[in-house]
Amino acid sequence: MVDLSLHHHRAPVTASLAVAPFAAAARLVETWRRRARERAEMTKLDHRALRDLGLSASQVQFEANKPFWRD
Repeated sequence: MVDLSLHHHRAPVTASLAVAPFAAAARLVETWRRRARERAEMTKLDHRALRDLGLSASQVQFEANKPFWRD
């Protein structure tokens, strides 16, 4: 004989909704950190690497001078 249960053991919906804003904030902070890191790394590239990427020094400076929260 098989014993079936119709009861689901899930976290209440209100608990998952309470976590959502924190998860969104964590993703946003991670995006900001990634942008800042990538922009700092880009300034360390030499002219040959920039040329390979199709970027000019002025484009790199423009991007590096943007605040981390700007895309």
